[in-house]
Amino acid sequence: MALTSPLQDESIHQAPLHIISTLLAENSNLSPQDHENIIVAIAPLLENNHPPPDLCEFFCKHCRERPRSSVVIEVFTPVVQRILKHNMDFGKCPRLRLFTQEYILALNELNGGMEVVKKFIHSMHGPTGQCPHPRVLPNLVAVCLAAIYSCYEEFINSRDNSPSLKEIRNGCQQQNDRKPPMPLPPTIPISSPTSSLPLSPPPSVVNSSEILVELERNNNSANTKRKGGPTRGDSEPNLIDCLLVSPAVNTLSIQLPAQADRVLGCFALILKMLSDYDDWRPALASLLQPIPFPKEALAHAKFTKELKYVIQRFAEDPRQEVHSCLLSVRSGKDGWFQLYSPGGVACDDDGELFASMVHILMGSCYKTKKFLLSLAENKLGPCMLLALRGNQTMVEILCLMLEYNIIENKDTQLQIISTLESTQVGLRMYEQLCDRQRELKELQRKGGPTRLTLPSKSTDADLARLLSSGSFGNLENLSLAFTNVTSACAEQLIKLPSLKQLNLWSTQFGDAGLRLLSEHLACLQVLNLCETPVTDAGLLALSSMKSLCSLNMNSTKLTADTYEDLKAKLPNLKDVDVRYTEAW
Repeated sequence: MALTSPLQDESIHQAPLHIISTLLAENSNLSPQDHENIIVAIAPLLENNHPPPDLCEFFCKHCRERPRSSVVIEVFTPVVQRILKHNMDFGKCPRLRLFTQEYILALNELNGGMEVVKKFIHSMHGPTGQCPHPRVLPNLVAVCLAAIYSCYEEFINSRDNSPSLKEIRNGCQQQNDRKPPMPLPPTIPISSPTSSLPLSPPPSVVNSSEILVELERNNNSANTKRKGGPTRGDSEPNLIDCLLVSPAVNTLSIQLPAQADRVLGCFALILKMLSDYDDWRPALASLLQPIPFPKEALAHAKFTKELKYVIQRFAEDPRQEVHSCLLSVRSGKDGWFQLYSPGGVACDDDGELFASMVHILMGSCYKTKKFLLSLAENKLGPCMLLALRGNQTMVEILCLMLEYNIIENKDTQLQIISTLESTQVGLRMYEQLCDRQRELKELQRKGGPTRLTLPSKSTDADLARLLSSGSFGNLENLSLAFTNVTSACAEQLIKLPSLKQLNLWSTQFGDAGLRLLSEHLACLQVLNLCETPVTDAGLLALSSMKSLCSLNMNSTKLTADTYEDLKAKLPNLKDVDVRYTEAW
């Protein structure tokens, strides 16, 4: 009746499923063959309906006891596919997530093992370059997070006396039924700040998405690194304090049971598969940015080694929305960049991954000076060591620290110079830096015109050639309107100490240039960006230029929200042109 009725009512299809659930609860002594017959009989009802919670438990039991049964592939596959494509909240339906997890583990038990799982993931993505189902990725990530959490359940329960997953599934969360807490090794104090996950892991995970693994450290070393650094409140521990590894960390040894080890290997590999899809990588990076794993997982070398592949994929991706997720969600919290950099709990190499992350972040990070300050404060030692070994990225970093006067301590400056001079690539770049500094002093010498207009069709090279021809220390007004300059010319503009008015009308000057100007030209008062390709990403950086009183954003990609934000953060802004933008 349920299959043939023309009535469109969910209860018509759900009622038979609830009847089956009740019958199964009353008949617990059925044979495995009876189980299969029942599943085959109700398969048509599952084509357009999620199984109710009790039925999910029955399916989970079948996956665990008979993973090689033909029912798993023939009946459960379309059910799981429908769950992943359409489920909106595993928090309300945790047993659907558990069933999906057990189904994937059952696939892993087949002869093909992870090859079968890989084919299943590919079928969920689809053959094209773009997955047509937006819910698949977050649902798969939610299943992976819950599965990985379950692997460390015993360690977590021994730490905080939280209810086990088994207790949660059975609805038994009374305090007196919980296991007594087991003390952790005294050398590893662990704190657990709380925040909400972007997904829906088991209830005991929900308040532990942001992980701060506080490890014992050498007090003298820590005090030296903190000296001269910005002061943070007690609620926002310094990153280097949280992530600096001491020899004591080697005393923590996590040995998972064999079954938990297999589960961890399976779902860590699924995260690797997800990171291989270009269209999924931005969302995956965003979902993993808060580090939604238990701190025990981050202290487990096997897990961090498996996850390193995912972090490498993020670091290699040229898109800013991907590699920017390597940084922490907010200031003072740890991110993948800190965890996998030298001194971080997950670092197992000589800094190769760290160097690649720095290289990609420096290429697009709009807070370049701020990023350099962070490196100088927390990672100067590793940067110098890698530069000493000839790493070109780190050599560039040290040169930039000297060029932007990031390092104030004279002894440290001399040590950096000695490091640069110890390799051929470092010596060459340091000599180029010295040449630029000599040219900069000549350029900034008082004298020269106060106003300058470049001819139309001029290029970045033409501007650089002109500025290298004499002194422009008095230049206050520069017009590059209708020229062919790009963001690359920002490196020349930031050398003009007296610049107050800049006209970039109808040029190809973009977001990257604006980010650089915002860090170095704090005295700029008038800026014309009319008909330039700038977007919100670059315009938001202007909020640090408190001296701006006139800003032309006519015919740009400015949005209304960014315009309101700029007005709130620029108190001296009086003359604004936003015609032909969304904010108009």
